[in-house]
Amino acid sequence: MNISTLPIAGLLLIEPTRIGDARGFFSETFRQDRFEAAAGPVTFVQDNQSLSAARGTIRGLHYQKAPRAQGKLIRVVRGAILDVAVDIRRGSPTFGQHVAVELSAENWRQLWVPAGFLHGFCTLVENTEVIYKVTDYYSRDHDAGVRWNDPGIGVNWPVGEAEAHLSDKDKTAPLLRDIEPMD
Repeated sequence: MNISTLPIAGLLLIEPTRIGDARGFFSETFRQDRFEAAAGPVTFVQDNQSLSAARGTIRGLHYQKAPRAQGKLIRVVRGAILDVAVDIRRGSPTFGQHVAVELSAENWRQLWVPAGFLHGFCTLVENTEVIYKVTDYYSRDHDAGVRWNDPGIGVNWPVGEAEAHLSDKDKTAPLLRDIEPMD
């Protein structure tokens, strides 16, 4: 398992090793000891899975407000996504900056997004399935988001507004400048 840092502190790209033969492959997709050596102590409490039928489905940019903020470990089990994390940590030198990485069933990468970040993704192909572990339970009362195409963030999404498949909630989310940073 290869774990590397990304340009924004706290974000990690994880590349599990696959051992293959004529039958297929085997992979350790998560190891607590190796993960914590890179990310620090983390307890996952819930696993989530989404299926997006259409290419160009955008989910995000989401976060949960304190005290129910979530860290997320994201991976794709079918299809491909452009996965985006935006720093919203109060006082961070990279506040408002983002990282975008392609995660796919083929490249087997995972992205660790700690609490204090917005998270979202765009499907690059039809019928994409994403699974992710989270560090706190979902709380409707703490659920929040920022507009996916906020010009103040400047994500270079692979689809334009006319092509994007969005929830009503994501279409009307506030801009980054209108939310409180995370502690």
